[in-house]
Amino acid sequence: MGAASPSYKGHRYPVEIISHCVWLYHRFPLSFREVEELMLERGVIVSHETVRQWCVKFGPAYARDLRRRRPRVGDTWHLDEVFITVNGERHYLWRAVDQHGNVLDILVQPKRDTHAAVRFFRRLPKGLEYVPRVIVTDKPRSYGAAHRQVMPGVEHRTSKCLNNLAENSHQPTRQRERAMKGFRSVGGAQRFLAAFSGVSPHFRPRRHLMTAPGYRAEMTARFAIWDQATGAAGRPTTA
Repeated sequence: MGAASPSYKGHRYPVEIISHCVWLYHRFPLSFREVEELMLERGVIVSHETVRQWCVKFGPAYARDLRRRRPRVGDTWHLDEVFITVNGERHYLWRAVDQHGNVLDILVQPKRDTHAAVRFFRRLPKGLEYVPRVIVTDKPRSYGAAHRQVMPGVEHRTSKCLNNLAENSHQPTRQRERAMKGFRSVGGAQRFLAAFSGVSPHFRPRRHLMTAPGYRAEMTARFAIWDQATGAAGRPTTA
């Protein structure tokens, strides 16, 4: 079951507007000012700074609730890292997904050595209450060293071809990084990407595997879950 919906006490705008702005920002490569413009076209006057504050406050809460509501993750985990730009310097975004494409965790670190790999491996089992049957990575030796230290009993497969799921999961992040022209701080990148990796994939089912009616039905169900997670479900419609 999901946790209690976030509190909107003290906010002059209803949950439907707040959650819609957060959805727009995390689902599409938009700036805060572009979200402001889209809302203005709909007759809602809200500043880009207010949109930013809503995303900072509610984005992580929405992402956590969506993760709690998803089915149990799969037993095959794909791990990969990709470089991102933080304040003009190269950092690495570590990512783990299961065989269904569900994002398990992300971590921004300045390096991709053994210490960084071990730190990421140790984060993964927390909150999942079990370890996977198989982990799949590329061939850097840091993965093998982290596997031997943290999950020695788990089968480890190394292959570039087998890790497409994790690599494809980086693509939306690349789009956002370009739209945002890089990240300003490590903490800011971690906070945004943690929320982004919880919200964005929820609205990105594997469409190429679905028929058009099946895709529409799936998206309808996912929007219903979004309304439950944000607290918009069951509220009376505002004028």
